[in-house]
Amino acid sequence: MALSWFCVRVLCRRGPGRWGPLCRVMGRVLTSSAVARGHCEALVYHKHGDPLRVIRLETLKLPQLGDSDIRAQMLAAPINPSDMNIVQGTWRMEAVGNMNRFSKVSNNLPLLCAATLGVNTCTAYRMLCDFETLKPGDSVIQNAANSGVGQAAIQIAKAMGLKTINVVRDRPNLQQLTDSMKSMGADYIITEEALRKPDMEELFKEVPRPLLALNGVGGKSATEILRHLMKGGTIVTYGGMAKQPVIVPVSALIFNNVKVRGFWMTQWKRDHGHDLVQEMISVLCDFIQAGKLRAPVCTKVKFQDYRTALKAATTPFTSSKQILIM
Repeated sequence: MALSWFCVRVLCRRGPGRWGPLCRVMGRVLTSSAVARGHCEALVYHKHGDPLRVIRLETLKLPQLGDSDIRAQMLAAPINPSDMNIVQGTWRMEAVGNMNRFSKVSNNLPLLCAATLGVNTCTAYRMLCDFETLKPGDSVIQNAANSGVGQAAIQIAKAMGLKTINVVRDRPNLQQLTDSMKSMGADYIITEEALRKPDMEELFKEVPRPLLALNGVGGKSATEILRHLMKGGTIVTYGGMAKQPVIVPVSALIFNNVKVRGFWMTQWKRDHGHDLVQEMISVLCDFIQAGKLRAPVCTKVKFQDYRTALKAATTPFTSSKQILIM
């Protein structure tokens, strides 16, 4: 589901060892009338298709609380590419679920950081940590570098002492985008066109060839970043915005021993359980509170104006993450 589990108010809990009428995880204290309402507004779909056509704002009745359940009010939720591609979940203002499925963050965490933490930021962190043993001074190359994952990868890599080679599509406001990414800590920003030119060899006189490539695009873009990996390096695919297959040259496999892997944050959470998820969240929250990690560039949109957000999220060259504010 496309809910942010990190931007919530816990409204109530019932059962043994109850916490009392209200346990605040994040946000303002709610009135008792809000607790008793029993319904919430939600963005839902009844068939697959164009999100702008099939997603509707509806009022849903919330299920009754079980002994281990909590009821949480959502404060903000991002619109991620995965949501748009397969319309796999709904955004809603409240939810009921087992308390062990929720992860806690500090009340003083900035709202937009909390809203974007659970998917993009965690994805970037896991890919940087789990596929290659990287040490300070090593480099990482990534396409879709201005995406939510890309912006998080730039900042986390910086905190780890890594150099980032960031590939973006050419666009009218390229200089503005470059300045924004450099302010996050990006070391090198190049266009996909420049990536294919022989001049790239000059770059590798300044920085070592990357041991890790992060691919969120697919198609030719994936093939090109793969070509620049050092021998034995790894390319990790976490998205396919180009909706084209990843093509791996035979020479890269035979002569460079390149490893081709995939990553899906949802599956990682299923495989590793709540305790490790909470541990990861705590590490990332420490980065945020130390000023090493900030939210991606965001546009806040009122929940009821979801069509505006959905349209913007599907518009080419939009670098701003659309955030639904409840």
